[in-house]
Amino acid sequence: MDHVRAETTATFDRLEHFYDAVPRDSARAEEYGPLVLFVREGAGWPFYARPRLDATEPPSLADVTAVRERQRELGLPEAFEWVHERSPDLLAVARSAGLAVLEAPLMVLDPAALAVPEEFTDVPVWLLDPDVPGFAADVAARRAVAAVGFYAAGTARGEAGPAQRDAAVTDLDMAALEEERSRVADGHRLSALAGTPAEGPLASGMAMRVGEVAEIAGVATLPAARRRGLGAAVTAALAQALRAAGTDLVFLSAGSEEIARVYVRVGFRRVGTACIAEPAALI
Repeated sequence: MDHVRAETTATFDRLEHFYDAVPRDSARAEEYGPLVLFVREGAGWPFYARPRLDATEPPSLADVTAVRERQRELGLPEAFEWVHERSPDLLAVARSAGLAVLEAPLMVLDPAALAVPEEFTDVPVWLLDPDVPGFAADVAARRAVAAVGFYAAGTARGEAGPAQRDAAVTDLDMAALEEERSRVADGHRLSALAGTPAEGPLASGMAMRVGEVAEIAGVATLPAARRRGLGAAVTAALAQALRAAGTDLVFLSAGSEEIARVYVRVGFRRVGTACIAEPAALI
């Protein structure tokens, strides 16, 4: 039991450093007591606020309020993220501030249990390649699949399919495309799609990598294509590629217990809880 506890502690240490490192090459850090707010500079998704790595006291209601005021001032989402096992007091504080908190199963890959995509589906899965002519179209499709999939979150089948995906495709500006291309080329980001020639892309996902640690995120399937193993196959393909690139800690946060069961089949096991807090009306 002691060696399991020590392993988990070491894993949490590495996850904390990952969460802190991911935003720092494209955002400035503003500190508010034991919290740090990452403010993106340039194009891309906005970042979150989270506990500082070197904080010695838990965040207070005043700290959370100060960060939220700054986020509103900058026009940023009032978003906070943390690992519950590392910052257990923040859950009650966030809720007392009127934030809704998603408690997501935090899972790490057991390399010995990693499945291959073909165990879940015969639909082709491919990694996005910045050197092929179709890269821009694949990036746009990945974003459109994610937009449609997350609009109707969960694992239940639905009506939205390729037509809704195509309607959600937007043109990427050159800066966003070059940022995506450079991140994939330098190994800091992987993206994957699953689909058929007749239907086009049906599922998507991505991974962010810092050193030997990577997070798989944004796995989504068009509602009309669910229950075909596509999300599991995309996750397995990303995990395989990360392991082949020398990544020895691969993790993810599942959106629900039901979704977590899908990731267990891929080879992930739960180690804790990732908390994501936003104003109640937004969750």
